Amino acid sequence: MEHRPETNALLLRWQTGETGARDRLIHRLYPELAQIAAARLRKERDSSLSTGDIINETVLRLVQMERVSLSDRAHFVALASRMMRHILVDHARSKGSAKRQHQKVELVTQIDGGQRLDLNRLESALIRLKALDEGLMELVEMRYFGGMTTGDIAGVTGMSEPTVKRRWQVARAWLTDALANPIDQ
Repeated sequence: MEHRPETNALLLRWQTGETGARDRLIHRLYPELAQIAAARLRKERDSSLSTGDIINETVLRLVQMERVSLSDRAHFVALASRMMRHILVDHARSKGSAKRQHQKVELVTQIDGGQRLDLNRLESALIRLKALDEGLMELVEMRYFGGMTTGDIAGVTGMSEPTVKRRWQVARAWLTDALANPIDQ
């Protein structure tokens, strides 16, 4: 397990512009990023993306950031998770716009029984949820795409863990309904 004080010190040094600290931080958290990326791709059919592809694209996006404002490891994981979500959605959209026959891209998660979700439908639902309650949308991102625990989310958002659990129940119920009743795009 990584040493949190050292991780937080690297985050602080990265924020002050030290690129070496950024590189050491990414190296330190690489196994965690690999776990998140692997969880996203598990059991996906006909995907041309690999865990390494997702991590490399995420790291590239992190390196290209001009300003970073992250307070701890959980914030870093939340940011990386959001980036991975966008990478997967971009990939699904590019596959969807291709003229050849393809299978829909599905997100497989170990949260709540490992259900399979159509990534395009999920993205559409998340856009709608963001319009209603951006905090709930971010909670879904952190859980589904970041694999974050309710404790980690509580630390990132400043909410109590029971509040995160209640909001997660609301988000899950809303998302279940939105995925069952999609709005035509």
